[in-house]
Amino acid sequence: MSKWSTVKRLRWPNWMPIDPYILLLLGTVGLAALLPARGTGADLASGASTAAIAFLFFLYGARLSTREALDGLKHWRLHVTVLACTFVVFPVLGLAARGLVPVFLNDPLHQGLLFLTLVPSTIQSSIAFTSIARGNVPAAICAGSFSSLAGIVVTPLLAATLLGDSGGGFSAGSVVEIVLQLLVPFVAGQLLRRWIGSFVSRHRKVLGLVDRGSILLVVYTAFSEGMVRGVWHQVSPARLGGLLAAEAVLLAVMLLLTWYGAKALRFGREDRIAIQFAGSKKSLAAGLPMASVLFGAQASLAVLPLMLFHQMQLMVCAVIAKRRSHDPVTEVTAPDRAGRSRTGAGTGTRSG
Repeated sequence: MSKWSTVKRLRWPNWMPIDPYILLLLGTVGLAALLPARGTGADLASGASTAAIAFLFFLYGARLSTREALDGLKHWRLHVTVLACTFVVFPVLGLAARGLVPVFLNDPLHQGLLFLTLVPSTIQSSIAFTSIARGNVPAAICAGSFSSLAGIVVTPLLAATLLGDSGGGFSAGSVVEIVLQLLVPFVAGQLLRRWIGSFVSRHRKVLGLVDRGSILLVVYTAFSEGMVRGVWHQVSPARLGGLLAAEAVLLAVMLLLTWYGAKALRFGREDRIAIQFAGSKKSLAAGLPMASVLFGAQASLAVLPLMLFHQMQLMVCAVIAKRRSHDPVTEVTAPDRAGRSRTGAGTGTRSG
């Protein structure tokens, strides 16, 4: 039995549900709107959020297999393609969206949209969709891991370059803060993985709840501060509609570029699927903690585009993955040790 068999048994429902975790996030936003943390409560929530973020990235470091990451480097063309989509093409489109201000977006929403384009790719959903579509699952695992690791350094540097002081509390000192709060715990997790890696693997489900609980705490803290400072008065229903339309166009462009661009680069069908799902999505789990560090009081507006984009990408990619799963493939082979598909480029696939 392949070690990826557990992943390959994943199935997406026949209908498109709203991700239950998104409902929890929305509920947390509602709680922050009704009962925002103030005074001492806000200080306690902020301290707990800081500790939760550090622990979250410590767990990321403890989970990432260094050997798998090094093996994945052998398929470097695929990973460079995904990284280029995530940290080059996406930010260029985010900068181009500046043309939507002030007709469709205001400045804070554009800053949030631009920040969305700077965060790393997802891991779990990229793997799940690649598996459903019968793509190169090992490549998706490595691509998502590399993107998350690179994002700890690349995202704050891109934010410093492209957002500057416009991020509402963002400054060059935020880069130092994010290194201390995110990168140092991640490295500590990697260094201790030899002793705690098996424990983390055995308790993956329980620690996954810790992951999600940490993110909910970050959301509550950010939106509470936003409510207290009155930043939500800057968002109208018309602006929200403009943001949704802009994100729909952004997602459509990236899905088309990753699929047909990978075809132009002569990747095989399985690799193209991994590139499309890993190169077109953004990580809510990584983006929310980073936004809380980088944006301070403006974090609630900064993460709104990311939260909306996260749900949108899940719904759209679920449909695409189901369609790809029905593509006729004349020869399906197991990936080699480097994570490369041995199926020929374009073999038995539809061009769409």
